[in-house]
Amino acid sequence: MTPPIAADCAAQAVSTDTLGYLHSTESGAGVDGPGMRFVFFTSGCQFRCLYCHNPDTWKLHNGRQVTVEQALSEVAPYARFLKFAGGVTISGGEPLMQHEFVGELFHAIKQRFGLHTALDTQGFLHERVPDEWFDDVDLVMLDIKHSDPDKYQALTGQPLQPTLDFAHRLKRLKKKMWIRYVLVPGLTDDNADIERLADFIAALGDAVERVEVLPFHQLGKDKWAQLGMEYQLNDTPIPTAEQAAHARALFASRGLKVT
Repeated sequence: MTPPIAADCAAQAVSTDTLGYLHSTESGAGVDGPGMRFVFFTSGCQFRCLYCHNPDTWKLHNGRQVTVEQALSEVAPYARFLKFAGGVTISGGEPLMQHEFVGELFHAIKQRFGLHTALDTQGFLHERVPDEWFDDVDLVMLDIKHSDPDKYQALTGQPLQPTLDFAHRLKRLKKKMWIRYVLVPGLTDDNADIERLADFIAALGDAVERVEVLPFHQLGKDKWAQLGMEYQLNDTPIPTAEQAAHARALFASRGLKVT
C-alpha cells in the first residue's frame, strides 16, 4: 500500500522485510500516549504479572507474523490524521522481546510518515539495544510495577533492578518518560511502597513528564480461564475512587504531575 504522506517525508533506505509478531492493533486509542494513537500490540513477554489482562500475549508465536512493510501499511490510512492528532505507540506484550523488528518499525514510521512515536515497556530487556536504538522514540511509557524488590519479584516473576537501571538510562539519554503504575488493592497500594517509588521518580527530574496511576480491573480474568491458567486475583477488588485519588496524591506530594 502506498502511504498517503510518503511524498512529504525524506526518501531514505530502510529495511522493511524484517519479521515480527503482532498480537493486535488499535486505530483510535486515547490512553496510550499523547493524543489519539495507532497502537501495535506485539506478542511475547517474559513477565508473568498476576494482574495481566492480556496473558494471551505471553507467547511470541501466538501473534500473527508480519513484515515491517506490512505493519506500515496498517498505519498508512491514518497517517495524515495522526500527524496532527497523536502518533504511533508500540506496546505489548513486551516490545523489547522483538527489538530488531520494533526498532526498524519505529525507524520506518519516522522516515515515511514523520509521526510522534511512543514505546510502552517495562524496560527489563533494555540492555539488548544500543543507545542509538532510541533515536526514533519520542516518548517512553515506562511501567514500574512496584518499588519493593521482593514484592516486585512476587508480582511479576522477574527482578526489579533492570527496570530501575533503564529509567536512569533514559534520564541520561534525555528521553521523555511517562511512568505507569497499576494500583492493586493489597498488592501495590501500600503508602510506604508508593512513597518510595515517588521519591525514585522525582529524582529522575524533568525527564519524567507525568505519572499515570492505572486502577486495577478484572477485565482480563476470563482470558486466564480460557487459557486454562489459575487467576489468583479473582477476589481482589478494584480500587475505589478514593483509593486512586490517595495514591495520586502521594505521587503529587513529590512535585510530580499525576493523572
